[in-house]
Amino acid sequence: MRMRHVVIIGAGVGGLTAAMSLAAQGVEVTVVESAAGPGGKMREVMAGGAPIDSGPTVFTMRWVFDELAHDVGLSLDDHVKCQPTQTLARHYWSDGARLDLFADLDQSVAAIADFSGAQDALAYRAFAARAQGIFATLKDSYIRASRPNLIQLSRRIGLSRWGELIRLSPYSTLAGSLTRSFRDPRLRQLFARYATYCGSSPYAAPATLMLVAHVEREGVWLIEGGMQRLAEGLADMAQRCGAAFLYQRRAARILVEGGRACGVELSTGERLAADAVIMNGDVSALGAGLLGEEVTGAVAMTPAKARSLSAITWSMQAKTQGFALLRHNVFFSDAYRAEFDDILIHGRAPRAPTIYVCAQDRGDQTPEPGAEPQSERLFCIINAPANGDGVPLKLSDLQSCEDATFRHLDRCGLKVTPLDSALVATTPADFAQMFPASGGALYGRSQHGWMASFARPGARTRLPGLYLAGGGVHPGPGVPMAALSGRQAALSVTADLDLVRASTAPSHPAATPGGMSTRSATTGNMESPSSPSSVASSPPGTPGPDARTRSTTAR
Repeated sequence: MRMRHVVIIGAGVGGLTAAMSLAAQGVEVTVVESAAGPGGKMREVMAGGAPIDSGPTVFTMRWVFDELAHDVGLSLDDHVKCQPTQTLARHYWSDGARLDLFADLDQSVAAIADFSGAQDALAYRAFAARAQGIFATLKDSYIRASRPNLIQLSRRIGLSRWGELIRLSPYSTLAGSLTRSFRDPRLRQLFARYATYCGSSPYAAPATLMLVAHVEREGVWLIEGGMQRLAEGLADMAQRCGAAFLYQRRAARILVEGGRACGVELSTGERLAADAVIMNGDVSALGAGLLGEEVTGAVAMTPAKARSLSAITWSMQAKTQGFALLRHNVFFSDAYRAEFDDILIHGRAPRAPTIYVCAQDRGDQTPEPGAEPQSERLFCIINAPANGDGVPLKLSDLQSCEDATFRHLDRCGLKVTPLDSALVATTPADFAQMFPASGGALYGRSQHGWMASFARPGARTRLPGLYLAGGGVHPGPGVPMAALSGRQAALSVTADLDLVRASTAPSHPAATPGGMSTRSATTGNMESPSSPSSVASSPPGTPGPDARTRSTTAR
């Protein structure tokens, strides 16, 4: 049987796992990536000469990656060093209140009893059980499976388990469900934040998203060297399976012949012939014609009003005083509902934002007195509207937002003083440039409304031979979900091309400019990964027009 060739556009997590799965079956796989290394949205930013994780920072559902590695005859432990946390996150409010949540359920129950009282502690235990039940119901029927419609999902769960379907709570909002569960508004605020993990508002997203609480409690892991090491580990496993990578090469067009995708043309003019193409990027780039007019009808574009949240981020080296940070910290807004009204109704950065701070040189335990670092790497993020393809945020407005953010940290007891020339800000306009046609949305389509999950595309498109992977594709955003989307893309290609496992490893002749001839790649430079999109319009590592590196005075 002739060896099949698959070209994957984008070395994000979904593209990497698809490459692993297919290459392990003896398929010739070429991954095209415009950046200098793998990772996609899992990117590092250099601030003051130090690399700082400036994309996903929380690693959960490790079992997904263990399974993927096992399926190709490898071990995750041989490629990525990580350890589980005991303290999941530390939460602050401006009134001085602080609450830590733990992997151990009883420890969290005790902490909530001290924080809010016995009634809310019992409510949390019930909430945790409900979140676990929802996750158990959806794990095999939805999360690990191909994209279903509502009828298919009901059949997978089974009509005899109707009670489990009801407990999914798709018709209640997360915020509404939490109001009925907890007396303390601070707890409602804390658990409502899980909707933002999917780039959504808790006031519009279904209560089903409480399953995130169980996902975190099941295990949060700290990766030695940062999240970028996970991307590099996955790329190494894919290469060991036989996949080839073309870094710093941008996909310009998906080639179509005879009504099916048949290859990819690079911006250099090189053409890679293929039996199938997997697009691991924002799906709206297809509908916008950024990869050729022939594929615009392959998948529907996400309407602007259905976009998920974007963000404003600050990657920095800084001195901190006041509070003992852990790796994961959340500083809650004093006006939580107004935060989402600002973003979704008024289309502006929130005037009173909730702030996530990842202290990347810390672990999950409070340091001993005097053990705090003199300076440390911080990644701060606030939610923002996905309107980066509209009027860019003015520098004066960005400065006002930055000032409000750091003032709120100060009110919560944390004083942050960035070192000179060691702060890089990234805005929705920058994300829109990195991820063309997204408007800066970081999670694909929002989860607003009970049918939103079924509106997300699956692995197959309307164009034969063209497949999708990534956080904007079923089963959804987040590192493990993107990994599972790559697995689904590989399974779809395998089924449609009727692939059989080859007995020999694939060979990789070099690609040539022009023509549809030889179909492979050389291994690219693995250093300095930065720019996350293989269809990005800016050169690898180039920030957008509003990204800045500058001196910052003490606040």
